[in-house]
Amino acid sequence: MNLFAHFQHVVRRELEALSREGQLPAGLDVSRVTVEPPRDSAHGDLATNAAMVLARAAGKQPRMIAQLLAGRLAADPDIQSTDIAGPGFLNVRLKASFWPKLLDSALALGADYGRSTMGAGEKVNVEYVSANPTGPLHVGHCRGAVFGDALAELLARAGFSVTREYYVNDAGAQVDVLARSAYLRYREALGEDIGEIPAGLYPGDYLKPVGQTLAYDHDKALLDMPEAAWLPIVRAKALTMMMDLIREDLAALNIRQEIFVSEKSLHDTGEVDRTVEELRARGLIYEGRLPPPKGELPEDWEDREQTLFRATRFGDDIDRPLIKSDGSYTYFASDIAYSRHKIMRDFKELVYVLGADHSGYVKRLEAIGAANAGNRDVKVIVRLCQLVKLFRGGEPVRMSKRAGEFVTLRDVVEEVGPDVVRFMMLYRKNEAPLDFDFKKVTEQSKENPVFYVQYAHARICSVFRNAGELAADASEPDFSRLADESEIQLIRRIGEYPRVVEAAATAHEPHRIAFYLYDLASDFHGLWNKGKESPQLRFILASDMQTSLARLALLRVIRYVLANGLGILGVKPVEEM
Repeated sequence: MNLFAHFQHVVRRELEALSREGQLPAGLDVSRVTVEPPRDSAHGDLATNAAMVLARAAGKQPRMIAQLLAGRLAADPDIQSTDIAGPGFLNVRLKASFWPKLLDSALALGADYGRSTMGAGEKVNVEYVSANPTGPLHVGHCRGAVFGDALAELLARAGFSVTREYYVNDAGAQVDVLARSAYLRYREALGEDIGEIPAGLYPGDYLKPVGQTLAYDHDKALLDMPEAAWLPIVRAKALTMMMDLIREDLAALNIRQEIFVSEKSLHDTGEVDRTVEELRARGLIYEGRLPPPKGELPEDWEDREQTLFRATRFGDDIDRPLIKSDGSYTYFASDIAYSRHKIMRDFKELVYVLGADHSGYVKRLEAIGAANAGNRDVKVIVRLCQLVKLFRGGEPVRMSKRAGEFVTLRDVVEEVGPDVVRFMMLYRKNEAPLDFDFKKVTEQSKENPVFYVQYAHARICSVFRNAGELAADASEPDFSRLADESEIQLIRRIGEYPRVVEAAATAHEPHRIAFYLYDLASDFHGLWNKGKESPQLRFILASDMQTSLARLALLRVIRYVLANGLGILGVKPVEEM
């Protein structure tokens, strides 16, 4: 049961009844009428904005509408009382008899409690990470990887048909730099002293295995070839091994994307050519000059006539070049083709997860999506992830020698584990900077949210181990025996979960799930501690079997919700700590 969706239906039904009775005008649009938790739980269990959003259309004062609605709701068997607050908000308090019904519903749904059909199977493409395949993933990629993966899972739980995707930038100058860097390591593997890595090449030790593999496969044969001959051979091997390395890095975080789309394949299959010709036929490509960029001119700036895409027609700041001076396509041309590639696969929502340093891409991605969509109903959404700063006991963490210039994702995961990394990367909104302190995230205290949430799950598992056969008998509990305010607070919190999932999916904010889990864990730990002081509140009472069964069933539901929420975040619900 989605508590808030249920009573939203009740409120809208009573509003329609008031219209039929002539107390409200006929044909009122009730689509903006919502039912939510009140800002202060002391005011009740539910709050609706019905009177406020209907006042103008109904030609009545909000409080008058609230009074009419309150009169109708008073007859509902689950509603104890209503209270009109301020200009016309209506607060609702539910009867004690409602909460057992909510728990019965949650218990029956089990692990599926919180799943939603809101998305109605709409196809969504979530592209995340998409780092250049020139080395291992670093900690900056880590946050985007975790956010994108959790967002994809969140949308899937909300009823969308989600594809997790990685765009491989395997065309362009950077892969040739990779190949030349790997060739240097190949010469090193053959025994040559290569000295200091030249500027402009990738210096990390991660390319040594590539050089060793090339030496094993080709011996000295590549040394006798001109660059034009060895470059494609080395490039192909280096790209394959770098993508294998990236997949291993992602797997260490329990991330396994379903689709890897190659930029090079878009060129090889003619996708870029077809996209450009289609846009040209629609009058969206022209020959012209661009004004110089503001501020200091970049070294590669050329004041020349060139082939441009009319990006400003779709909200971008400037029109964008498609062809370089050497006749090859720009990265932007590939981006347009890739966007079209997604739309032709019938995705209705294209989500791009990028680092905050790519904020300049937002308008251009929206522009090319709008251009490619044409008359199709396609949304383009860009989510930016802010920087991560690493600390150890308050001191900045030094760079990784193996990586050359950065701390790798693998360094972080190997030190604290994937669960800690994933939860902490999601325990702050993606657009806010994140300080990750290795010491703090491994503390066993309430101040460490991942420990606090996992500890709640582990504690519940320990109760079931202690309950033995009694736990198996909690199939038809009498939830009316749960009357303490701490127990009711837990049930209220459980009732919020389906709404939290839908709201988090709508806003693309998986951190809401992490916050909710912390609050649920806090409520549970509070009841646990209360049971230490008041023996009658303990979960297992030798003198009261029925209450024990009800409390065990409540714990079972809490465990379902904790495991469900942690599953969205990609965190394992541990059974012992």
